[in-house]
Amino acid sequence: MSKKLLVVDDHMVIRLGLRSMLEGTDLTITEEASNAAETLAAVEKSVPDVILMDIRMEGGDGLNTLGRLKLDHPDLPIVLYSAYDNPTYIARAVALGAAGYVLKSAPRDRLIEALQTAAAGESAWTREELRRVTGALATPRLSQDIDVPLTHRESEVLRQMAQGLTNKEIAKMLGISYETVKEHVQHILRKIGVTDRTQAAVWAVRQNLV
Repeated sequence: MSKKLLVVDDHMVIRLGLRSMLEGTDLTITEEASNAAETLAAVEKSVPDVILMDIRMEGGDGLNTLGRLKLDHPDLPIVLYSAYDNPTYIARAVALGAAGYVLKSAPRDRLIEALQTAAAGESAWTREELRRVTGALATPRLSQDIDVPLTHRESEVLRQMAQGLTNKEIAKMLGISYETVKEHVQHILRKIGVTDRTQAAVWAVRQNLV
């Protein structure tokens, strides 16, 4: 029996390519969306069996959309599809309940297997992906409800870190110097009690900052 698939990507060439890649499989693209609003509307109209969703899109971050969808549809399998092999993205995806994470450079077989596994209600995460973020997700400090006195600017920097932006990108986004961003990042890690950006991103997710 064919599985209904919603594809979310802001590039039409990617969506067209996916239709070609999935021909002859038991996965049928019944809906397409190019941003967060279209995605939420499509799911409201008809809940698919599985969603394949890009992360960096015009008109809404895919990880934020994942979080919003999971609030109303906790059992809906959502696989992230990204060009970025970013541990922060992967950690946030795990923390938010994604069914898997596939790189756009991955072979066709990997994509199909991940979607079929997710549609069957199983985890499509590989051991390697989970191994990379296990330390971040298991850090004791992250499971404690601790009030951390971040300044307004530190909170802004943390949100951008959790979006997967580099220090250079954060500096440009907030209109501050690269060195100032580095100082804020060091203060944030020390205050939260973690050792790297991936752990900070997981903390931000669990504190509902992103």
